[in-house]
Amino acid sequence: MKVTNPILRNLYFSIKGLTLFIIVFSSLNSCTKDPIPERPVETDSIADIDGNMYTVVKIGDDWWMAENLATTTYRNGVAIERFQNNAQNWESGSPAYCIYEESQLAPGLLYNWAAVNSINELAPAGWHVATDAEWQEMESHLGMSTDELEKFNWRESGSCGNKLKVKGPDGWLSFEGIWGTNESGFSALAGACRLWNGQWGNPGLSSSGFWWTETKKDSSSAYFRNLDYKKSGVFRFYTDKRYGMSVRCVKDK
Repeated sequence: MKVTNPILRNLYFSIKGLTLFIIVFSSLNSCTKDPIPERPVETDSIADIDGNMYTVVKIGDDWWMAENLATTTYRNGVAIERFQNNAQNWESGSPAYCIYEESQLAPGLLYNWAAVNSINELAPAGWHVATDAEWQEMESHLGMSTDELEKFNWRESGSCGNKLKVKGPDGWLSFEGIWGTNESGFSALAGACRLWNGQWGNPGLSSSGFWWTETKKDSSSAYFRNLDYKKSGVFRFYTDKRYGMSVRCVKDK
């Protein structure tokens, strides 16, 4: 169509240009991929002898607690001794638990390894404290490379630490975009630890989390795991059994 009036001609080409823009934008927008849905996580719940309820989650072939253990009573009904700010008693190595800095924000209790390994059984019936091998199986399932599984210190392949932490920005301090994705459903929170001499681990809540395994290294030390707000991986090592750490349990097979 030929338009001779200058005003109408400018209006015509403006409308024509806008129409072309809408068509191109719509075409590009239709090519945008839909967001990748989060992987479904299979969950259930269990109770301990104190009546505490825990969410549990299927990770690989194992059922894991998705919360830190908080029982003050062994499976057989025997009370677990509570240590507070008494460093001398804590150094004795007697089975015990404590609450980090007596804080109501602490996610579960901290146990020394003598409590973890007690013949009275710390875990609820049908469950047990996770072993070093079971942690490795979970790490492998979440993408950690085979050559890193047996190594000590920080192991970063697969960003397994991020997959274990609660989804950011909850529960952990911010550090250069390192956020938990909780892809596993493990829902790890920073619970810190208690040192062998009765002092509290520093930095504390929101910064780091420590979990015992049921596996001992030798007569005085056992394996553990550590997650940190500045790291995307999982730390593996062994330490003095008199430390106080969080505990996660796995369902018996």
